[in-house]
Amino acid sequence: MFGDRGPGPRCWCQRYRLGPGESFGSFPAEERAARLRDQTSCGDPGAGTTSGLVAYDVAEPVGWCAVAPRSSYDGLVRVFRVPWEGRDEDREDDSVWAVTCLFVRSGRRRREVSRALAAAAVEHARAGGARAIEAYPLTRTDVISEELHVGTVATFAAAGLAEVARPGSRRAVMRLDL
Repeated sequence: MFGDRGPGPRCWCQRYRLGPGESFGSFPAEERAARLRDQTSCGDPGAGTTSGLVAYDVAEPVGWCAVAPRSSYDGLVRVFRVPWEGRDEDREDDSVWAVTCLFVRSGRRRREVSRALAAAAVEHARAGGARAIEAYPLTRTDVISEELHVGTVATFAAAGLAEVARPGSRRAVMRLDL
């Protein structure tokens, strides 16, 4: 799904899962891939997952959306400052879910896969008992493709999320109360 070049096979959706004292470069891509498999119970179909959703075109995986309770993203809650500037909220509230990554496979982009994943993330969070869902998309278009893993404002607006904060010139905090 993530391919063998570009940001997908380097990150394995781990940037916002890093804990205090962990640096992204401190463990190899193989370890990041193993962490994602553990987080999603990949290989154990009976285990289920709250860590994300996969979009398929028939039987071929074409997109990934990381969505889980916000508190499960240690890096988001404790390390990254952007989503919290100007907000007074319990960062570890399990009832608020977060979308931290929208990844669409090369050759499948610009075909509404991200929008379908964002909409599915809302329903997944609702079914999981979330009282709200958040996303932290880029607000600028003059970025490198590697930065677009967080999605765009338009993608999340189409899924019903609205901007609730703009902690800087590059990011928005978007939210939907369920």
